[in-house]
Amino acid sequence: MASGVTIRTESEADHPAVRDVHQRAFGQEDEALLVERLRNSSAFVPELSLVATLDGGVVGHVILSRARLDERSVLALGPIGVAPEQQRRGIGAALIRACIDRAATLGEDLVILLGHPEYYPRFGFVPASRLGITPPRPWRDEVFMALELRPGGAHGGGAFAYAPAFVLD
Repeated sequence: MASGVTIRTESEADHPAVRDVHQRAFGQEDEALLVERLRNSSAFVPELSLVATLDGGVVGHVILSRARLDERSVLALGPIGVAPEQQRRGIGAALIRACIDRAATLGEDLVILLGHPEYYPRFGFVPASRLGITPPRPWRDEVFMALELRPGGAHGGGAFAYAPAFVLD
């Protein structure tokens, strides 16, 4: 990871900078708006919204939020964003490792995501179908992934559903 980067829990004072990071990282505001909707929902877990800072400024953000696997509470990873000028320096990977470690420490069982099939397996993510987990939409198997934070954390699988904050109609 880039020298001088610190990872910590997001504070309310970070909100404008987090919005800016996501807008610049994705070239649109959808992910920034999703983070804001998650913060204002019952899916929000304050301890699992992390920022990466460099020289006092926010350069990255990741959020884990509550989701459902059948009737059980699990976590969904994302969005994750890193300022374009800081990408490819290990900041995103450090944010992912930190949020996974923190979720495991908090006693969580499972993290699910929709993401790049060549990036997330390095953190232990596997196609969710291997754990008996079905997606809410017909996504390609290799992009819908899960990570058991403890052996048996998927509890045999089930139907996954994102928090309502993810769904816009």
